[in-house]
Amino acid sequence: MESKVSLIGRRSQKQMAFGWLPGLQVVMAAVAVMVGLSAFAAVAWAAEDAGSAPSARPGWALVIHGGAGTIVPDAMSEEDEAAYRRKLREVLDLGAAMLEDGRSSLDAVEAVIRAMEDCPLFNAGKGAVFTAAGTNEMDASIMDGRTLDAGAVAGVKTVKHPISAARAVMGHSPHVMLAGEGADSFAAEQGLEIVPPDYFWTERRWKDYLRRKEESEKESREEGSGSNDEHGTVGCVALDRNGDIAAGTSTGGMTMKMWGRIGDSPIIGAGTYADNASCGVSCTGHGEYFIRNAVAYDITALMKYRGLRLEEATRSVVLGKLKDQGAAGGVIALDREGHVSMVFNTAGMFRGFITADGTAQVFLFGENEGESAGN
Repeated sequence: MESKVSLIGRRSQKQMAFGWLPGLQVVMAAVAVMVGLSAFAAVAWAAEDAGSAPSARPGWALVIHGGAGTIVPDAMSEEDEAAYRRKLREVLDLGAAMLEDGRSSLDAVEAVIRAMEDCPLFNAGKGAVFTAAGTNEMDASIMDGRTLDAGAVAGVKTVKHPISAARAVMGHSPHVMLAGEGADSFAAEQGLEIVPPDYFWTERRWKDYLRRKEESEKESREEGSGSNDEHGTVGCVALDRNGDIAAGTSTGGMTMKMWGRIGDSPIIGAGTYADNASCGVSCTGHGEYFIRNAVAYDITALMKYRGLRLEEATRSVVLGKLKDQGAAGGVIALDREGHVSMVFNTAGMFRGFITADGTAQVFLFGENEGESAGN
């Protein structure tokens, strides 16, 4: 008869030989749970993204606008519509080629906006509208979402590309914004192209100025009256392969504005903002409201501090806060995951986006143009 000690010893040997089995079962059960949770998370992520614009993860993306306002098919000739669509696609392709080649989001944003400043279709650079004094005064800003560095110019009259002047302020001065003659002089010192003031004269804008001049002061500043060109501001937001976001905006301001008036476009946080931690934003619309509401920053703050998704944040500000105040305009925005948002509360907004997977779309009018206003 075996001793009690030998029985215990034999039992211990069996436990040593096979005791790992229960542990393995626990581990396998844990792995199964983790796999299940991962699958659930993947489904939840896919469902959350189902209504979003295409994502460029882990590539690049770019979105542009050419102003928001009373942009409707009936008020535009077929030739003009074709010209706008062609130019919007052209600048999208320009930015896409740079990003695909590995260039930075800052380089892409500057290049795209320079191209739009050269086009008289848009209220920026060559196509800038006239002030009440019959002059062209332009504003621009740019921001680096990686460093939060920013630069801006306001009320410039002789620098051919205000967006390049804004970037020069960011990169070659201790300041964020320069204005008026000081900004023009700084641009010249930096070797940027300087042109005579009449370079910005276009017949289309001059005729509009003369017509608006005949209107009363009240009517000339009333939101939605007169020209559709008040909101022809241009903007671009880009995400590069390094995951860095940049945003920029350029404008000639409002037709018949008081000389010296500065809108939201050159004001960091109002018309332009970029932060890798959330998104990049460029605005267009009635600048005074965008300044009061710090619109561009407000959108990024809603994402950072309230946890809203990009589309939720842009809609909350543009279709909620601004619309409630009677403020017309729109925004383009792009987050660090490559999601695009283009939201406006006007009849239309010149806009478009392109992503690394080759998806590219251009829109001019409202929600019935094949996408929602906030797609």
